[in-house]
Amino acid sequence: MNRSENMRRIRSKDMRPELAVRSLAHKLGYRFRLHRKDLPGKPDLVFVSQRKVIFVHGCFWHSHQGCKSAHIPKSNLSYWKPKLERNQARDAMSLEKLSRDGWKCLIIWECETKDEVWAGKRIRNFLRK
Repeated sequence: MNRSENMRRIRSKDMRPELAVRSLAHKLGYRFRLHRKDLPGKPDLVFVSQRKVIFVHGCFWHSHQGCKSAHIPKSNLSYWKPKLERNQARDAMSLEKLSRDGWKCLIIWECETKDEVWAGKRIRNFLRK
């Protein structure tokens, strides 16, 4: 199996951290849309009436600064470094476009979903403002 076949097998939605955030938001009484393709970056959760979105980012794929899961692989550095940098640039551009269009954005990192109480507070505080 070559690299592109491996990459295709990686899902971009319905991963465990995203499901955890969706469950928390639902338990808090919020209703949302998923993966709106018409919005930059296809946010994971979209709260249309509040014009707010939540992205659930994998620490490795989106290069979470200071997180032990966000390492650059030692092998094939010429592939991974530009790949992860492109992901970060795309994320920044999506956030900028959403902000320009009047959307408020929250990023919840994969490692943050492991503490359900803390993640729930972040979601509640973001959606109450």
